[in-house]
Amino acid sequence: MLQRLYIRDFTLIEELEVEFNSGLNIVTGETGAGKSIIVGALKLILGDRASTDVVRPGGKKAIVEGVFEARDDEDFRQLLVENEIEQSTQLILRREISSTQSRAFINDSPVTVGVLKQIASELVDLHGQHEHQSLLRPETHLKLVDGFGGLEGLLRAYSEQYDRVKALKNKRDQIASKERELRQEKDLLAFQINEIDTVAPTPGEEDELEAERRILSNAEKLYEATSALFDLLHNSESAIGDLLVRARNELQDLCRIDTDFEATRSEIASAQISVSEAAAFLQDYNSRIEFNPERLEEIRERLIEFDRLKRKYGGTIEAVLSFRSDIQERYELATDFEGALSRISKEFEAACLELSDVAMRLSSKRMSAGSQIESALVKEMAHLGMPSSQFNVSLSRTADASGWVTNGTDRFAASPKGIDECSFYISTNQGMEPMPLAKVASGGEISRIMLALKSILAKSERMPILIFDEIDTGISGAIAQRVGDCMLDLGSYHQIIAITHLPQVASAGSTHFKVEKWSEGGETRTSMKQLTSDERRVEIASLLSGSAITEASLHSAQELIESRQK
Repeated sequence: MLQRLYIRDFTLIEELEVEFNSGLNIVTGETGAGKSIIVGALKLILGDRASTDVVRPGGKKAIVEGVFEARDDEDFRQLLVENEIEQSTQLILRREISSTQSRAFINDSPVTVGVLKQIASELVDLHGQHEHQSLLRPETHLKLVDGFGGLEGLLRAYSEQYDRVKALKNKRDQIASKERELRQEKDLLAFQINEIDTVAPTPGEEDELEAERRILSNAEKLYEATSALFDLLHNSESAIGDLLVRARNELQDLCRIDTDFEATRSEIASAQISVSEAAAFLQDYNSRIEFNPERLEEIRERLIEFDRLKRKYGGTIEAVLSFRSDIQERYELATDFEGALSRISKEFEAACLELSDVAMRLSSKRMSAGSQIESALVKEMAHLGMPSSQFNVSLSRTADASGWVTNGTDRFAASPKGIDECSFYISTNQGMEPMPLAKVASGGEISRIMLALKSILAKSERMPILIFDEIDTGISGAIAQRVGDCMLDLGSYHQIIAITHLPQVASAGSTHFKVEKWSEGGETRTSMKQLTSDERRVEIASLLSGSAITEASLHSAQELIESRQK
């Protein structure tokens, strides 16, 4: 729901903040008071184009901000993820318009107006005399039928199977398109595989060979150096090990005289042990040194083979092995092309049969839901004063000889939403053929059609906020009373913000706001405030009788209000 609306320096509004409630929120005001300004501000955060002349004279920039409760469903969360918008229980939509630019924000992060409009369209449906947005778009009709019929789960199963069929078709097409190319490169692939397999490098082998080569190449140096070091530490007349033994013994004698020498004696003893261990390692290493020119040449030749493979197939042995793995799949496909194509074709055909089963069940349930909508809407329209109305939910399929879906006899084109195309047709006068909903001309009729549709779809439609901008124009009396009843009922399922001039509609609201305009200091201002119960009674009385409010009109207003509370 729309929790809060904040407007600053927008046309005649200096600063305004309104908190809306759930249920039916009524907005009234005299003609010219500025109700259209409020609607214009709302349209800005719904993504409408902005003009720089909306900035109030004397203001630096116009700001319109709406705080919305975020929709709690997977499709909406995915939409936020796709547009890199932070997940939150609240969404703050804001527009800022200055003399030079227009900027849009969601949760304080800059977004394009297109993204703002996309997100807002999933939260708010604004209906005016000539702009019934979602219900006049044929592309939304199928979604409404699915929602009414509770078909979201079946549609999800269909969509998943559709994606699987699409992936298999793409894979099959890729294989088919590669036939000539693969047949031509079969010999090359075989040569490359054989060249790599002849050398047969293994992961890490190159590093091991390089280490072994360095040792064999420097065997003589290693032998001489380890021999000299062993002599220095252990095997000469002045070997370091012997000198450390003498020093250790001398310190032992000194410790008997003064214990302060104990720490130094211990360090010398440790050093003597370390030198002894180092000498032992050097002696052992020296004894294991191998002079093997044949093995050294063998290693050099293998490393040369590695370098040749690296130059041709990727720069590293890891890249060579990865290349070998990649071309193996292509080689197998080239050697068994017919078999591979047959296998993927059978898998594709089986998947199409599964898709057909889900698609036909979905289509059948849509037809059933469409019939229910037709009968329910005709009754609702009769209640709203259009007894001769007809309403058709037209579901059609497109025949396609190569379509993925079949009913056993015919084949049909499939889309991510199924095999059905949906349009709403209506006739409001006896003897007239139903026409597409978008072509119905009368503003009053359109208003009531929208209300009737909203009423029967209310429990299933996901749109949480409905804004009605004086859609009750052209109706009065008993019909106005019924329009108020419809809006009151809709308020049980959605947040409704209704701008109206009819007392029968205004009296149905659970919250009532009034828009006023006044002049001060040579400037005109517009404001909007929530009415108390007494103020509301006076406002409805003025809608009944005009500016001359009488006790009779106040009494009638009270009766209207009380009638809605029964």
